[in-house]
Amino acid sequence: MSATDVLAGPPALAPLLARGVLLSPFKRPHPGAPAPRTRVVLPELRIDLARLAAYERVCGFATGDDALPVTYPHVLGFPLAMRLMSARDFPLPLLGLVHTSIGIIRHAALAATGVYELSVHVPHLLPHRRGTEATVVTELRAGGAVVWESTSTYLARHRGAGVATPAGQPGDVPGPLPDLARWSLAGDVGRRYGAVTGDRNPIHLHPVAARLFGFPRAVAHGMWTVARCLAAHGTPERAAVRARFRAPVLLPATVAYAAQGGWFELRGGNGRVHVAGDVTSLGRR
Repeated sequence: MSATDVLAGPPALAPLLARGVLLSPFKRPHPGAPAPRTRVVLPELRIDLARLAAYERVCGFATGDDALPVTYPHVLGFPLAMRLMSARDFPLPLLGLVHTSIGIIRHAALAATGVYELSVHVPHLLPHRRGTEATVVTELRAGGAVVWESTSTYLARHRGAGVATPAGQPGDVPGPLPDLARWSLAGDVGRRYGAVTGDRNPIHLHPVAARLFGFPRAVAHGMWTVARCLAAHGTPERAAVRARFRAPVLLPATVAYAAQGGWFELRGGNGRVHVAGDVTSLGRR
């Protein structure tokens, strides 16, 4: 890694998304494309408690505790990731990039009133059977120690890769899981989640905008679906979470939340799996 970009505050998402969209037609992904060699760091991060409470309500987490939901650091790191993925030296087009999986490790309980260092980098790009997949690593530190970290994969589809996806992917559930709840999702879920996270990708906001990108209706954010599942499932203080986004949730929708042991799924009315994953306790220190 050759450069560190230290920020004074969180970058605004809208200009980054606009820049990424404008640059997308000029990028031609190909196998062997280099990853950007920059690490973006936000050294003095404090949590906006009102925004946190709004996020908890939208995703179904309990409110009022001095603790961050296990998925919330991803929201905090998303603008930093967009800064990297919308830059000229990021070789994949932001337009059409699909979030395919996330793995999270929470090493300790995270106080909402704490002060953290947040960093994001892209360690590598790998060939995928459908194109090229970027790995994005987000780390949250307190007192110099990593207290939370995630690894996300984003797929840019293109021809010419021809490499099979490795077996044992996150979210490979070992069999049918029993339904525990059915949720009716309103058509404005994407707008409400976008309002509290800043992720206002047009495909999530309105059917008209979604149709411009090939979707018949607005699509729920993948990270909302996994957060909603984890809010229902529960997560130990020290835990590892893996989830794979398998199919978009078209809004409005009725979905089934299924879980058994550490495994969970979100399924559509036709049995199609939208997100699948597992939670593992890391025990006590």
